[in-house]
Amino acid sequence: MLVDEVVQLGQEAAKLAAAPLWPLADDEITAGLAAAHRLEQVAVALQARLTHHADELGLTTRNGYRGTKAWLREQLLLDPSAARDLANRATVLARHPAVEQALIDGRVDVRQATEIAALTQTAADGLAELRQADPAILDPAAADEIVRQATTALIDWADRLPAYQLRHIGGRILAHVAPHVAERADQLALARQEDRAHQARGFTMSHPAAGLVRLSGMLGLEEAAVVQAALHPLCRPLPDDDRRPAQRRADALIDICRLALRTGELPESGGEPVQLTVAVKFDPLTRALGTAATDTGQRLSAAAARRFACDAKILPAVLGGEGQVLDLGRSHRLPTGPLRRALHLRDGGCTFPGCDRPPRWTDAHHLVSWMDGGPTCLENLVLLCRHHHRLIHHPTAGWQIRLDADQRPEFIPPVDVDPAQRPRRNLYHPRL
Repeated sequence: MLVDEVVQLGQEAAKLAAAPLWPLADDEITAGLAAAHRLEQVAVALQARLTHHADELGLTTRNGYRGTKAWLREQLLLDPSAARDLANRATVLARHPAVEQALIDGRVDVRQATEIAALTQTAADGLAELRQADPAILDPAAADEIVRQATTALIDWADRLPAYQLRHIGGRILAHVAPHVAERADQLALARQEDRAHQARGFTMSHPAAGLVRLSGMLGLEEAAVVQAALHPLCRPLPDDDRRPAQRRADALIDICRLALRTGELPESGGEPVQLTVAVKFDPLTRALGTAATDTGQRLSAAAARRFACDAKILPAVLGGEGQVLDLGRSHRLPTGPLRRALHLRDGGCTFPGCDRPPRWTDAHHLVSWMDGGPTCLENLVLLCRHHHRLIHHPTAGWQIRLDADQRPEFIPPVDVDPAQRPRRNLYHPRL
């Protein structure tokens, strides 16, 4: 009986899993790992078949279950994502018996089987749409034979290519097995894929947790190409840049949004230009700034508030101990119009030594903080890119900035960077 045999097999596998491994030679370890992987794949195939059979018999909707995923979660105590994966795998393999058999026979693993099923389904959908557009170009039997050949070819390639490589080359499987219809079918498939991707596009931001907000979303290929083109020039490493590539991409996205805020061309929000209000606690005894909060309730450090105050569309609000508003901003804080253009001409871009960021990707940094009463004038401003602006504001970085006699920004490095603290300038941007 199937159940008894599976139980017996599980007991034998458990004994093997607990067996001592020290007597194994090198080749036996490799062979044992391959055999265990094979056993896992067969077990997954059996799980998928049992799940599909339960679905066909209606077990998954009896006793008030909402569907297969809910039934699996209850029966196997699975997490939602694991239940979803198993239910989807059962459906996909049932629709593609040749792929399911290849999994059982050990010719493909689960990931390869999933990719092959998806690729052959895409090919079948493309051929069906091609027949609908021009019935004379292909009869049903010929279309079925092309799909069969595509499936066979992909299964044959699976002994040399992992799943991600199958996905890459499998997108052109029709060009391999049916070149006479491949181009037209691919055109229709791509159009259908683009339409689905456009409908599925989305972007979400989670609630803050431990100071982080998770971004999640999906874009179509066309939209993703636009985003990549915008991010790419801002993702190059900067001098002394220790950021990971993912961090550089995140900073590039922020730079683009800050540029959009500075242009003043965004639609109005609530009848006013787009702005961000930052409330900062103020201690009248120490005259020190404390933690801050945005108008959406997100808490920020005082350092973050100071960075915001340099050059962003924000309205600072200083609060007393009881939360009363002590100050709601001063006029002419932002260097706009002629002053901003003068900064562009004087500095040419980010003034940090060695940085090549152009003016439009920079903030105007107040040498004497605007929140400490520093004026918004050419003599109190320098251009800094987002990365170096954050560095200058870091409480332990130790960098200082001053204007020399000819009004060129000079950077005094901390002792750990240069014990002599020799002033440095940016020599990248030409001076008119």
